[in-house]
Amino acid sequence: MRKSLFNLLLLMLASTSLMAGGYQVRLQGARQTGMGLTGTALKSGASDIFYNPGSLSFLGKKFELNLGGNAIISKISFRDLESDYTAKTDNPVSPPFFVYGAGKITDKLVMGLGVYTPYGSKTVWPDDWKGRYLIQNIGLRAYYLQPTLSYQLSDKFGIGAGFVYMYGKADIQKALPYNDATANLSGSATAMGFNLGLFFKATDKINLGINYRSKIDVELTEGDATFDIPTSISTILPTNNKFSASLPMPANLDFGVSIQATDKLLLSLELNWVMWGVYDTLTFTFKEKGELLNSKNPRLYSDSFIPRLGIEYNASQKLTLRAGAYYDKTPTNKDYFNPETVSLNTMAFTFGFTYKPTDNLKVDFSFAQLFGQEMERAYTPANFSGKYKSSASIPGLGITYSF
Repeated sequence: MRKSLFNLLLLMLASTSLMAGGYQVRLQGARQTGMGLTGTALKSGASDIFYNPGSLSFLGKKFELNLGGNAIISKISFRDLESDYTAKTDNPVSPPFFVYGAGKITDKLVMGLGVYTPYGSKTVWPDDWKGRYLIQNIGLRAYYLQPTLSYQLSDKFGIGAGFVYMYGKADIQKALPYNDATANLSGSATAMGFNLGLFFKATDKINLGINYRSKIDVELTEGDATFDIPTSISTILPTNNKFSASLPMPANLDFGVSIQATDKLLLSLELNWVMWGVYDTLTFTFKEKGELLNSKNPRLYSDSFIPRLGIEYNASQKLTLRAGAYYDKTPTNKDYFNPETVSLNTMAFTFGFTYKPTDNLKVDFSFAQLFGQEMERAYTPANFSGKYKSSASIPGLGITYSF
């Protein structure tokens, strides 16, 4: 009985990932978001700190400050395969943001600093839904600090590199199948990585870019595990415990080309390689009752390739219009799919515009609409399956000041 109880609790704890598995919040610049979230081969100013540090060396003015944010309004639905049961999330608005500052040290050397949130979301399922033993609520946040240097080797070629310091936090709640018991996990961690970029002006009308953002290994230690359980089992399961977990945030390799098709029309094409294959297993280690609670649990993600297209039209000296699209295939394994971070094959459409009231000030608006394809998925260790569908509407605003 005791061993069976621990195995059941283990399974439920192991089903929770501490990162935004299967998707990244790539909303790090309003201009780029409006153009299908492309940016590797664009000269966008201070926001190149994230998209391509190599193009930062082509900063147009002596100093630029760029800041903004988005509101992710998401919905996820679940449908049971053997009945007419359905459930929907009640997610609060998630507000990823970015702040970039960059300035010229010399005509060819640019220094910058970025603060941005490439991972983060909150998912809230109903308390009594069928998957409550897998997940009820989960909140994920990751904040990146990136000092960056970029150097223009010639009129055509720029290189750049940034050091990345990350702080992440997770809060998780799920039900336990024992008299309305619940499990609550929370923890935080720091880690480091880097961002490298190359930018090449192939011709007067064609630019090429390559950007590599490194894998970041997150080692969470001394996380808090709190169990709201009946006193009858408190002797075999500590109500307050500590846990650690190790997991990767995947590397990204982005290839881009931009083409100045006419004096007013700019095209941007990009392919993002997200190396989710590193997310193979999630491991939990508990301080108390360790031999009974410790576990290794398969995730078996696969690398994903995301094609993107963006267009930009310069309507006037004060107004620039944008649109874009991309297709993001889920990296998750169909037999180890957990509803804490529902990642489905997704088609997205974007648009945006910039209004420039003065030479030194720009105001950017962006909007992205995501449609997650309905897919049948299962979490086989818990014998839980069904069909999932998702959507998200993401308005965004950015402000740029330069001199």
